[in-house]
Amino acid sequence: MDLNTLYHRTVETWVDRVNAVPSGAWGEPTPCREWDVRSLVNHVTGEDLWTDPLMRGATIAEVGDRFDGDLLGDDPVGRSLAAAGKAVRTVAETLPAHGTVHLSYGEESMDEYIHQLAADHLVHGWDLAVATGSDPRLDPHLVKEVATWFADKEQLYRQGGVIAARTALTGEPQGDLLARFGRDPHWGPTHAALTRFNTAFGAADLEATMDLVTDDCVFDATGPAPDGREYQGVEAVRGAWAEVFASTRDLRFTEEDSFVHGDRATVMWRFDWTNEDGSPGHVRGVDVMRIRDGRVSEKFSYVKG
Repeated sequence: MDLNTLYHRTVETWVDRVNAVPSGAWGEPTPCREWDVRSLVNHVTGEDLWTDPLMRGATIAEVGDRFDGDLLGDDPVGRSLAAAGKAVRTVAETLPAHGTVHLSYGEESMDEYIHQLAADHLVHGWDLAVATGSDPRLDPHLVKEVATWFADKEQLYRQGGVIAARTALTGEPQGDLLARFGRDPHWGPTHAALTRFNTAFGAADLEATMDLVTDDCVFDATGPAPDGREYQGVEAVRGAWAEVFASTRDLRFTEEDSFVHGDRATVMWRFDWTNEDGSPGHVRGVDVMRIRDGRVSEKFSYVKG
């Protein structure tokens, strides 16, 4: 497959997923933990907008902050598709010269830059598909082409902090490519529910948190020692968390790592606060959780020390 065809077809993969985003899904979590659906689409739209000036010889400094911030406005699908269309036309016009582009790390060949963009569109297309419930299957020919290019780039990407640690290989080409890019190929509703819950809890938003638990939820607290205390049912759990949120100054709950299998999740976390004398305090711990129908039904907490 020639490079322009590879690029064009990966962009089509991305565009198909953007067109399929339901109207109420823009705030949904994605496998890219720091991005919801809108942030993910905004990121790739930014890459598409950068493509034209860079492929025509502009430098990073010359482009400046033109493509910073929100690029989607009140028409996220339309603006994303317009940016993708312009990028495809520019690449078809300029790639045959096989020249160079000015990237953040220095001068690079056009061919390498377009390979990078093709990989981003393909993998982020999968991210968007699983986040919004559209078809997550990728064209096996595109998977093979990107995997072949990425084979000797993976370690460099990881050392540069561009991708997360590799997850377990599946023995299947699409799953293995996603794993090499730091994705869990089985990412799905349980992951999304866990992200929504941890985001609400981390913001100390009691109502949003309670909307994300089942009526018969069980919370097993870390204290008093040694066995903790169990709260059963939504009202008992609400009372426990309301007390924590109200009595803890500058509460910050941060997910450090997580593992999901089926309806079970294990979360490594850090809990920070400010003491009465202004000094910082924190503990680290682990939650063992169960998710049912998109909501937390069990949250058993264990603290270090």
